[in-house]
Amino acid sequence: MTSTLPHPAPLPGTARPHAGHRPGEPAYRRIVYGLGLGGLANFMALYYVQPLLPGVARHFQVSAAASTAVLSLSTVTMAVALVFVGPISDAVGRVAIMRISLAGTAVLGIASAAAPTWHSLLAVRGLEGVALAGLPAVALAYLREEVHPSAHLRANAAYITGTALGGAAGRLLPGPLDALWGWPGAALVTGGLTLVCAAGLWILVPPSRRFARSSPRPGSILRNTRLTLRDPALVALCLVGAATMGAFVGLYNAMAFRLEAAPYLLGGAAALVFLAYPVGVFAPLVAGRAAARVGRGSGALIGVALLLAGVLLAAAPQLPLIVTGLGVLTFAFLGTHSLVSGWVSDRAHRVDVGVGQASGLYLLAYYLGSSVFGAMAAHRWQVGGWSDVTVVSLALTAGAGALLLLARRSDTAARRS
Repeated sequence: MTSTLPHPAPLPGTARPHAGHRPGEPAYRRIVYGLGLGGLANFMALYYVQPLLPGVARHFQVSAAASTAVLSLSTVTMAVALVFVGPISDAVGRVAIMRISLAGTAVLGIASAAAPTWHSLLAVRGLEGVALAGLPAVALAYLREEVHPSAHLRANAAYITGTALGGAAGRLLPGPLDALWGWPGAALVTGGLTLVCAAGLWILVPPSRRFARSSPRPGSILRNTRLTLRDPALVALCLVGAATMGAFVGLYNAMAFRLEAAPYLLGGAAALVFLAYPVGVFAPLVAGRAAARVGRGSGALIGVALLLAGVLLAAAPQLPLIVTGLGVLTFAFLGTHSLVSGWVSDRAHRVDVGVGQASGLYLLAYYLGSSVFGAMAAHRWQVGGWSDVTVVSLALTAGAGALLLLARRSDTAARRS
């Protein structure tokens, strides 16, 4: 017989545990806007060099493949730092790490404008990658802790939308800035905008209310890493991040060189193809609504199918089809990333392996995929042309689909057991 007695009221002088901020509350809006600004600045600072790769190659007199190091080095150092930043945030707090991360990124971004040589630029970009790691390493963990469970999917989509806006700004602003003031001007303006966003995050994001401070003991870090790597679903999802990010960034890296070459010969106007990028801004919200109906696994598989279609469209020789393909590719990638990154946090929470550590390992794989396959695509462009780039992107996309099927089956089995 089910009891109908009411739940006992809290004792005098005590309060109910905070269940998390809900949509409509002022604190929830501050979180969404603040992290949206943070995600925008983070991705803009990381990727603004991508449409400038041909100009960077000419300015510093390096090859097309070598020029990708200005992006790949940042993603490598960022990926390595992600492993450590999450556990550090367990001791010093999520908000403090995000503030320091974005402020440091802005300062280093401004400093890169004054880099006199290729190697000095790489050194600054390497340090900037370390600074960049702070925000993505803890943003999802902060959302998981501070937002009500019923709004996790929605809040995560809003944060990823901010990163999509940053990716769009980072690919559209540098071209005109480079035409006006050259490489230093583009770097200086981007660094200044990052500083403004850092101030916005500092003001808007409220202090943690559900954060439980703990010491980042090496044993605990190793334990959570080992448990994450022993979970088939989490491993598969991390590899999905690496594969989809690699296909996406690699194709974009090589596209700038493709459109400057014959038969297109667009020169600096090649950056206009990045106008396809803003289509992806709406992807996280659309993907979130789709996942609410069909589930994360099915929603992510739909995203990978669209990613495959985008790669094939971008392989067409006609410029309108290329731009359409980039739009489909961007929409599919950002929607898939939104679902998979949230899936990692949710899975880690359910199997008790440490959300911060699992998210850090996901992002480690994600950015290593960007570094390795982004550089590989530029190399394959030099060696075999666009057909080689297409083969690499298709292989990565097909692999991501297979891994998603594995992750969904493993996660479903765990829920039933």
